Amino acid sequence: MSKEWEPETVFEVLGSEAVRRILAAANVDPVSVQALADRLDASEPTVYRRVNVCQEYDLLREETRVDADGNHYKVYETALERVCFELDGGVFEVDIQLRRELVDGSTAVREGGEAGDSESDEPADGGVSSGDEA
Repeated sequence: MSKEWEPETVFEVLGSEAVRRILAAANVDPVSVQALADRLDASEPTVYRRVNVCQEYDLLREETRVDADGNHYKVYETALERVCFELDGGVFEVDIQLRRELVDGSTAVREGGEAGDSESDEPADGGVSSGDEA
């Protein structure tokens, strides 16, 4: 469950250089805590604490992977897309946008139909349209 964002919290969490570096590294490719610790030149416990804070606020997504030897490990990918700060009437307003997974047309194949085989006028990408007309 994610925590509630307040302007002070945003400044506190994103004010941490370690958090910003973790988010930047995990934005390029999913990355493990061990790889993050190497990149940040920090201990794994320190990186885990920062990763946990990021997860509390839904800034990182976690995925479990299996290596060639069958060992499970976790990688993290940035979910943060944009943070906008606005100062209006002496009050800070913060707008945080997170990436969300979209369901694509391949779900129709899993449900027994063929992708794009639909009688409705909705796009095959789950209702998300780019606005371009073909």
